[in-house]
Amino acid sequence: MHGLVRQLPSEAETLTAGLHHAYACNLLDEAGLKALVLKVQPQAVAHLAGIAFVAHGDVQAIYATNVVGTRNLLVALAALALPPASILLASSANVYGNSGAGELDEQTPPAPANDYAVSKLAMEYMAKTWMDKLPITLVRPFNYTGVWQSPDFLLPKIVNHFRDRAPVLELGNLDVERDISDVRMAVDAYTRLLEQPQPGQTFNVCSGQGYALRDILALASSLTGHQPEVRVNPAFVRANEVKRLVGRKAALEAAIGPVHPIALADTLRWMLACA
Repeated sequence: MHGLVRQLPSEAETLTAGLHHAYACNLLDEAGLKALVLKVQPQAVAHLAGIAFVAHGDVQAIYATNVVGTRNLLVALAALALPPASILLASSANVYGNSGAGELDEQTPPAPANDYAVSKLAMEYMAKTWMDKLPITLVRPFNYTGVWQSPDFLLPKIVNHFRDRAPVLELGNLDVERDISDVRMAVDAYTRLLEQPQPGQTFNVCSGQGYALRDILALASSLTGHQPEVRVNPAFVRANEVKRLVGRKAALEAAIGPVHPIALADTLRWMLACA
């Protein structure tokens, strides 16, 4: 298995990620990317690279990486004498924005509420212009988490505070609900989509279960016996916050078979146990 990274990891990190070879390359380096793809000659591609943090401060980098960077990859793949048999591109459930109540399916009209979501929707439209040349499957993952996720994201931040028994936890809007999956479930779904290609299709990758932030805090407290003071920091409150984001996975299961979510309590135990 080959992996593209921004900077080369240590040998231990490479093995932990399950990679046989890791290559340092920037998606915006079109010539370097094309040369690397030609060298590797991939048979299947899972494109998960990009700027994934909604509150990332560099708007130009968000659009350049998520749209132009993805296009550069597709250009390189299409130039191969034998293109990959399967290509998976990760969009985001954030494209739905605040699109009404209930579970969101793939027919829900997109209503992106921030630059990150707009960049992902733009990437989808761009990718569709390549679907006559490449076997592209689009996925819209909802929130997923697990060990080693950056503490910039909500769940690792919460876990770190509870594991370290920090007295104060500062968060943004407490009145949000998210569909949260274990990263191991997401990886299983991605693997099966690569093994059972669905060219031209778009799938939600989600658990179908919504968790209110206050319930997550209560669960972390019950697992650790710790109860920090929770404060709302206005600096963490997003102007265009998506209040509820819960998905429907029926289309995904129709394509690849049953998807079995891992209980959030088990995911949190896993994260709490790993320093």
